[in-house]
Amino acid sequence: MNIQHLYLLAPLHTGGTTQEGNLLGIARESHTNYPYIPSSSIRGKIRSLATNPVTKIDLFGPELNSPESKEYEAETGKKIDQLSQGSIWIGDGSLLWIPIPSLSHGVIWISCPLLLNRYARVANVTPQTPIAPYLCNFQQANEKVYLKDAIFEPSDLTQWQHWQQFIPTQLNAAIERVLVLPDQHCATVIQMGLWRQVKIKLDQHKTVDGGFRYEEAIPPDTLMYFPWGTTSQTSNTTQAETDFKALLTQDSIIQIGGQESLGRGFVECF
Repeated sequence: MNIQHLYLLAPLHTGGTTQEGNLLGIARESHTNYPYIPSSSIRGKIRSLATNPVTKIDLFGPELNSPESKEYEAETGKKIDQLSQGSIWIGDGSLLWIPIPSLSHGVIWISCPLLLNRYARVANVTPQTPIAPYLCNFQQANEKVYLKDAIFEPSDLTQWQHWQQFIPTQLNAAIERVLVLPDQHCATVIQMGLWRQVKIKLDQHKTVDGGFRYEEAIPPDTLMYFPWGTTSQTSNTTQAETDFKALLTQDSIIQIGGQESLGRGFVECF
């Protein structure tokens, strides 16, 4: 299992399954209600980066009667007469750290034991410090921490020496202050910290047509990741991994999700 990190450079919106009132929500995990990026969105974007039809079909599978399939048949001499899966599988994009405004510290990146332990299992990380609520890396004597509507006393927090185990080396300078919240509180704070934009619809006379509409998005500077690997039917695992890694390094910045024309969904991939 391999890990690819995503650092959001702009708000990222992937459509949810329901719309409540005038709020256009985002995709959420059914068991945690945390925002996530569906694997189909990530897979579709990375597939679009492949320009070689042989590589694209080998990695992601064919589409019947498509121009790519015909080029594949002409180049390899293999007939495509049925759908089949490719040699690469891609998992959902999960949260690792999400920025939350703080009156006392500007911005604090938060996570919780559930998210950190999930990452540790997937990334094969052995925590040097047991993951527990209220670990932080910026505790100072007699300094309270204000996070949204929550206030933490210095005695509530525990200094975390090994927090960089959960931060990729590329982001050591970008993510400076981290705080681990309990699972139930983290879900509430994440909901409060989502990026929201108010929109209105104008008619031909430039007057408001209807009411306001709110759109949710995962905020910039969020750190996410997705796992990937080769399927059990892959005949040449080494070649498949090499080709897929080449696609991932082809563009350091990619766009995922909707509203590309509004500058949404741009992420740094590493």
